[in-house]
Formats: sequence, C-alpha cells, structure tokens
Amino acid sequence: MNNLLRWPRTLASRLALIFFTGLVLAYGLSFSFQFYERYQSSRSMMLGNLEQDVATSVAILDRLPAAERTAWLPRLERRTYRYRLDAGEPGQRLSMDDAPMAALSIGKALGGQYVLDYQNIPGPKPHFQVRLRLADGAPLSVDVTPAPVPMSSWLPVVLLIQLALLLLCTWLAVKIAIRPLTRLAEAVDQLDPNAPGPQLDESGPREVVYAAVAFNSLQARIGAYLKERMQLLAAISHDLQTPITRMKLRVEAMDNSIDRDKLWSALEAMEHLVREGVAYARSIDGNSEAPCRVNLDAFLDSLVFDYQDSGQQVELQGKNGARIETRPQALRRVLVNLIDNALKFAGAAQLEVQTGTSHSTIIRVLDQGPGIPAEELDAVLQPFYRIENSRNRSTGGTGLGLAIAAQLTQAIGGTLTLSNRDGGGLCAQIELH
Repeated sequence: MNNLLRWPRTLASRLALIFFTGLVLAYGLSFSFQFYERYQSSRSMMLGNLEQDVATSVAILDRLPAAERTAWLPRLERRTYRYRLDAGEPGQRLSMDDAPMAALSIGKALGGQYVLDYQNIPGPKPHFQVRLRLADGAPLSVDVTPAPVPMSSWLPVVLLIQLALLLLCTWLAVKIAIRPLTRLAEAVDQLDPNAPGPQLDESGPREVVYAAVAFNSLQARIGAYLKERMQLLAAISHDLQTPITRMKLRVEAMDNSIDRDKLWSALEAMEHLVREGVAYARSIDGNSEAPCRVNLDAFLDSLVFDYQDSGQQVELQGKNGARIETRPQALRRVLVNLIDNALKFAGAAQLEVQTGTSHSTIIRVLDQGPGIPAEELDAVLQPFYRIENSRNRSTGGTGLGLAIAAQLTQAIGGTLTLSNRDGGGLCAQIELH
C-alpha cells in the first residue's frame, strides 16, 4: 500500500498527477451538478406526467362499463405502474411520512375524488399499491414499482471519452512544459570545457529563452576561463625552461662536488616538472588532433615492442581485431603515461584489450604494484596530487602523469577509471566509445 501511495519521483509524473487530478475533480464536480440538475428536472417531469396520466386513466376506467374495463388495462399500463381490478395484494400500510414521491403524486392526483389506501408490498421486487373504489363500488389498485430515473446509455461513453481527452491534454501540456528543462539537463550533463557542445536553442517562451541564453553564456565563460588558465600555465612552464637551461649550463661549468650534484639533481627535477606542466596544459587541446581510423592490435603491438626493445617488461594479452576511429597521438600519450606509472611502481606492465558493451573498446593497463588506497583512486586523477607515501619526486613524480592521461582520455571521447586488483596491484581501464 505504501508503494502505491508513494509520491512520483519524476517532475513530469508529479505535474501530470497534479494537473490530471485537478482537472478530473473539477470536471467531476461540474458533471455531478449537471447530472443532479438533470435528475431533478427529469423527476419533476416524470411526476407531473404521472399525476396527469393516473388521473386520466382512473377517470377512463371509472366511466367505462365494468365489462369493458379489463380490455383497457393493457392500454393503460406503463413501464413502472399498472392497474388491477381487484383489492390488491396483501401488504403493510404505507406511512405517508416515508412514502415515495410517486405515492404523493398519485395522492395529489386522486385524493380529492377518492378515498385512498396505501399499502407497501414486500418481496423480491418491493413495490406499493394505491387502492380505491370506483363510483360503482368496484375495487381498483394502482400497482407502482419505483425505478430510478433512466440514464442515457451514451452518457458513460461520453464521460470516458472526455476523461481520455483530459489525460491526453495533460500529457501534452506536461511534455511541452518539461521539454526545455530536459534539454537543459542534458546540456548540463554533457557540459565539457574541452569540447564545447552545441548551443541551446534560444527560442520559445520568454523563460526558456532566458535560461538558454544564460546557459550558453555560462558555457562560453567556463571554456574561456579554463583556456586562459591553461594558457597561463603553459606560458609560465615554457618561460621557465630558459632560466633552467642557463642554470644547468652554469652548473656544468662548476667543479665536481657534492653541491654541484645536488644542484644538478634539483634542476633536473625542475625541468621535468616544467615539461609535465607544459604537457598538461597542452592536453586540454587533445581534441585538436585530427581523428583517423587505427588498427588497434597493430597500434598496441607497436607500443609494446618499443618498450620491449628498451628492455622493459611490458606485454600485450588479447586481440580484438578492431579498427577504431581515434586520435592516435593522444591515445599513445595516455597509454605511455599509464605504462610508465606501472613500470615505476611495479617494474612490469601488462596490457589487455577487449570489446565492451555497446560496441565500446576497453584497454586495461595492469600491474602488480602496491596499488592505491581506495579513498584516493579518484583524487590521483587530479593535477599535482600525489598519495601520501609518494612525496619524493623520484618515486612520486610530479603528480601530473595520471591527470594528463585522464585529460587526454576525455578529449578523445573515452573514460579512464582506476581500481585495485583482487590479487594486488592497480588496474587502469580506458573505455573508448
């Protein structure tokens, strides 16, 4: 019962429920008043006809010879009442306080001329009789079986058609009202600063136009803001390369000493950080590379062979024979960053490729390293984030490798997710749609 009475979860369902319920109640109230008014009019007309017809029929029977009265009974019979030339059936005296309207109407029509006796006749079909005696003393009973005011057979059909029209109009109204909100929600869900989506249609009602203009402006401001930040990072990182190079030249001219080695190591770390900063800033433009169709098996074989030629423990398992449309340089950079990360922490990497659901392609980079704490799996994809036990530059890096991989994966229309393997180690999964 609680599930049946639960408030709908969607806005469209709630609006439809409110509109349809309100319309049905309003229409039902109007229909009830109209039906009641029609019932009162029909009853008044039927009672008026009853008075006139009973008075006329009794007058005819009273004036006919006794031998001819029986032949007239079928002619005078009606749907709810008939005449009997006898004293009637045994019954109980009918109290006029609780008497039907028909009994009062008959009394009004005949009470001034005849002495009336009202009897209630019980049985499968309860009815009542009004008994009297004609001028010659012959008994006459008016046998009345009350029936409700008849209703036209087409009225329920019309009511159902009207309710169906109400339901259809409610559905159309809700659909029209919800459509702009649905488009806005879809646009927000697909909002990507790296690949600006199409502009919302700025037409329709005033409120819809205002929301579309506001969203389009917001999308443009976000894109411009992020592009400005990336350009600033790229400019700073690029400009730092010149003074670092000069410092390295001066350090090379110094005599061999422990301080010289420390300075050289620090400059190497700075140069590496600057290169990673430039690479991250450029990764936001990963979608600027023209896409092309690539034989994925050959592409991965080439990448793995390059590592094996340099003595690294990298292997590929699985073939799917797919030809995908992607940006090969961006995809290569993503895989290189993930493989380098596996080699750094585990000394070996394994690639797996398979076909996922909805015709997507899945590439996994697996290692047997220490893995990443579950609560930090999402955080390590952020720029300059390194887990607590990897603060040293030689082991923890700059904190940009995974961020660049995530940025480039998004730019080529894929998703990058990290998870810990059951047997230990990390699984970096790329799903290309």
